[in-house]
Amino acid sequence: MCRIAGLVDFTKGLNSKQLEELTLSMRDSMSHGGPDDAGIYVDEGKGVALGHRRLSILDLSPLGHQPMITEGAEIVITYNGEIYNFQEIKQDLINQGYKFRSNTDTEVIIKAYQEWGENTFHKLLGMFAFCLYDKNRKVIYLVRDHAGIKPLYYHVSSEKYLLFASEVKTFKAFDKGWEANRDWNIYFLIFGHIPEPFTTLKNVYMLPKGSFLKFDLQNNNYQIEEYTSFTFSNTINNHDNAVKDVREIFTKAVNRHLISDAPIGVFLSGGIDSSLVAIVASGFMGENLRTLSIIFNEKDYTEEKYQKIVHDKIKSKHSTKIVTQNDFINNLGDMFSAMDQPTVDGINTYFISQCAKEQGLKAVLSGIGGDELFGGYPSFSRIDKFWIFKSWKRKKLFRFFEYLDNDRLKRLSFLSIENPLAYYLLFRGFFSFNFVMDYLDADRTEIERALEKVYLNNKSEMGSKNFVSYLETDLYMKNQLLKDADFFGMWHSLEIRVPFLDKKLMDTVFSINESIKFHTGQPKYLITKAFEDILPKEIVSREKAGFSFPFQIWMRNNLYNLSNFIPNQNKKITKKVLDKFGNGKLHWSRFWALVVMGVKNN
Repeated sequence: MCRIAGLVDFTKGLNSKQLEELTLSMRDSMSHGGPDDAGIYVDEGKGVALGHRRLSILDLSPLGHQPMITEGAEIVITYNGEIYNFQEIKQDLINQGYKFRSNTDTEVIIKAYQEWGENTFHKLLGMFAFCLYDKNRKVIYLVRDHAGIKPLYYHVSSEKYLLFASEVKTFKAFDKGWEANRDWNIYFLIFGHIPEPFTTLKNVYMLPKGSFLKFDLQNNNYQIEEYTSFTFSNTINNHDNAVKDVREIFTKAVNRHLISDAPIGVFLSGGIDSSLVAIVASGFMGENLRTLSIIFNEKDYTEEKYQKIVHDKIKSKHSTKIVTQNDFINNLGDMFSAMDQPTVDGINTYFISQCAKEQGLKAVLSGIGGDELFGGYPSFSRIDKFWIFKSWKRKKLFRFFEYLDNDRLKRLSFLSIENPLAYYLLFRGFFSFNFVMDYLDADRTEIERALEKVYLNNKSEMGSKNFVSYLETDLYMKNQLLKDADFFGMWHSLEIRVPFLDKKLMDTVFSINESIKFHTGQPKYLITKAFEDILPKEIVSREKAGFSFPFQIWMRNNLYNLSNFIPNQNKKITKKVLDKFGNGKLHWSRFWALVVMGVKNN
């Protein structure tokens, strides 16, 4: 797992030294994500420079140095990620006569490309983002994994440069005066994150998941192509077969995700997903498995009881970190520095990643994805109450709810939007249009124009719960959970792996009939049924609590200091927000959103 960056100078106006210096500044702005090694490649004749920071996990030797170059120097790659099936691909290539110098998955990608070209990309099982430079064909590929687990941002100027990087802040290292995206504040206040492909910077975009950008160095043109995608179907209609398939494929996925030449562990929150990952992983690693948990002095929030049930069951080498209010306050500055893009979530990921680093781990497995695929969120049970409105023609009547003081009822106003986003915002929207208009001094047309740019497939024909699964996967998980896991994990030089997002598992789950997958309305019915013999009953039957901290208490106790981060652009509205939060009438995440927005605007 690493950090990558690079540039292509169309004008050929930059000499070798300038190319190197600019790329080094971009690369080393992400040194936290690759503390073990660093490399750079420059082809002045083509105006190409590729940078790499390495976090060594597979083949810890110098043979894993990047950018990696083929023996004939015709192909160069700078790569971030893990290919979990690289050994099978490698053996296939060996059988065809290829020879390897290292035990890295990086070299396998290069040799696979030499054999199969663009057809290589869909063969890769893993999480990855890489740049591959084919000197003979005079093309550059930017490639991102099937689920968007690893980030890859890019900028193309028609007259000057192609730039790419693992983090948005890297573009500011290239140009400190980079102009902001004028819509990012709107997106953040509406969603609580910035939806792909947009970022805080103007004309800096996230490459879509399951896609590659192909750049032709001969004419400076590029195109983006999708090489893999997921569709909902009903090809698996037998209940017992579905249960059997999920168990078998998930078990294999966890095993694949354990491959590592560096210390590896599992995040254990005490919920179903992380508990299942730990239990299945223990079947392969036994008592050598490392598990990590966070607990609090505030007993109403700590999940130590459930964590203990699991690590006692599997006899793992367990580490616990107590996080206090002082820890939260003392780490604020570092947390904001780690936050590559504004988010209202992820503070938990920051601290558990910090804990993993303190324990000497370089890679961990997480339960991200279980809720989205198997129906763990309240949105799955609530959707049927509102599904009747999907074809209703008088949706604008819902604007009435914007004027209510109850935050939950306010969300009903999002059903006035003529866009599939309406249902996502109904369940997860942050601030209403009226609030955003007043707080940012924007008009409704401006907000609606920004939302129209957020492309979303209308999957409603696949059934209400599959539609929710799509929304939670393609918006909440992709734009918030995975981004948070990446930049907070990598800030602590930690790779976070997500076996629930194994490509074969996702393919299978999306093929299971909705009536089987979400049988009886029981949250996560299918995954718990598949592992009912090994999941502790206390874990399955407990009420979903999430991986939460006592933030409401901590932030209210530090209201004065935190409120200093909030821009006072509208004193009346700011005072109302602070009063509501201080009186316990506003959820901490909304208060925190204004804090984060203030920090990121300065």
